[in-house]
Amino acid sequence: MRSASVNTDMRITERNLDGYGAPTIEWGRVRAVLDGELTQAPGSGGPQRHTVWLTTINPDGSPHVTAVGVVHDNGSWCFTSGPATRKSRNLARDARCALSVATDPFDLVIEGAAQRVTSAGELASVADAFVRDGWPCEVEGEAVTAEYSAQSAGPAPWHVYRVQPSTVFALGTSEPFGATKFQLG
Repeated sequence: MRSASVNTDMRITERNLDGYGAPTIEWGRVRAVLDGELTQAPGSGGPQRHTVWLTTINPDGSPHVTAVGVVHDNGSWCFTSGPATRKSRNLARDARCALSVATDPFDLVIEGAAQRVTSAGELASVADAFVRDGWPCEVEGEAVTAEYSAQSAGPAPWHVYRVQPSTVFALGTSEPFGATKFQLG
């Protein structure tokens, strides 16, 4: 799974959230993790591997959380979802979402809005990123298809969603620890 890069032209403001006197986590360290590869191989990070969790908003306002496979494409996070799944129905109604992942040296929460990708060029770019990451999908109409996907994705074809980060929270899991909020704009 590839992670998200952030446009270098963006204005980034930071706020130290740590209540114990730890220094602000440096954006460069966070960006290195966001720009790096986060595999799901056992023992590769986080609590033994990297699982990206997507949180969407149910119609009653409660959260819906599910694991998703994510790739990085043109500075944003991309994932797939079947049109009938709860996450797709939630995103069609309210695009706000959060992605979270445990890494070393911090846990990350990325907030933004998910937009469905439908243009042929963007779909091809995202499909290529998934193929490079080991999932042999291909574009079919305004979605992607493959012989298999995650059990929670529903049947093919799958919609593609792009999340551009607006806020990133980094919570230190190793020295010097710390907790920092980065507002991207």
